[in-house]
Amino acid sequence: MSLVNEVLSEIQEVMTQVDESQLVAAEKIVTKDKRIFVLGAGRSGLMAKGFAMRLMHIGYTVFVIGETITPSIAEGDVLVAVSGSGTTGSVVGPAQKAADNGVHVIGVTSNPTSPLATLGEAAIIVPGATKAGDGVKSIQLLSTLFDQSVHVTLDILTLMISRRDHVSNDTAKATHSNME
Repeated sequence: MSLVNEVLSEIQEVMTQVDESQLVAAEKIVTKDKRIFVLGAGRSGLMAKGFAMRLMHIGYTVFVIGETITPSIAEGDVLVAVSGSGTTGSVVGPAQKAADNGVHVIGVTSNPTSPLATLGEAAIIVPGATKAGDGVKSIQLLSTLFDQSVHVTLDILTLMISRRDHVSNDTAKATHSNME
């Protein structure tokens, strides 16, 4: 089997294990009347930023935790926190603080028994291999399979939200960067 086919097969194996009811639960939390914040470390943070970008494209007020222009998070806001292990201190600590202060927390992780999976209102379990070696086994390095699968999962969540909100591709395109 070619590497391309092997990697695609791994992603498909993970995606067949993502529970769509978890996506539906997250979709119910992410609404336009709330500010959305995203958080993650390393490549998980990049996946979170990609999700933030797509939410912006469909008209949401969204911020990335750690950026200099990010305001303080408040009760009633939403935090989407991504960590493969679900134990990354720089993600779990702020997520717990947010949950303790009335923020709606959605954890995205490969580990269903991790602190991140259990501290919020919703969790999306994406069982791709992480650097710890858990989840669906992979030929790829470190957490690559988890990262790829999170990207697809959060794009599916964005598609669900855009359909619910009746946001077309043309509408989203109008908010895409024009400074390229």
